[in-house]
Amino acid sequence: MEQTLKGIEDTLQRILANHEMRFEDLKEVIQSLEESFRLLSQKWNLEILYALFLKSTVGFSGLKKILGINSRTLSDKLKSLKKYGYVKRMVEQGPPLRVEYSLSAKGRNTVLLALPLLYYSSS
Repeated sequence: MEQTLKGIEDTLQRILANHEMRFEDLKEVIQSLEESFRLLSQKWNLEILYALFLKSTVGFSGLKKILGINSRTLSDKLKSLKKYGYVKRMVEQGPPLRVEYSLSAKGRNTVLLALPLLYYSSS
């Protein structure tokens, strides 16, 4: 864990050294992060992202079964995660119509970045 935290700190220091940031710029970045944290801290959102991370591509009913979530809630959460760019939605035509979900690059990176946070907060 210490290596992970040290790596994150080193990366942040390099970013700050290579990019001159004004306080206003930093404030905008923090506000953007707050929006992301607010979305991700809502019930089911991280669970959905982790299910997609572990399963790669999953249909709606598959996600519903894995998570034990009702259809309405899952639909609302997936729409929100798609809107903010965490999830990709693919529709396969033909009877029957099939909708599958997978992580976008942003969603995958979010899962990978959240792992150390979750590990650290639980220890």
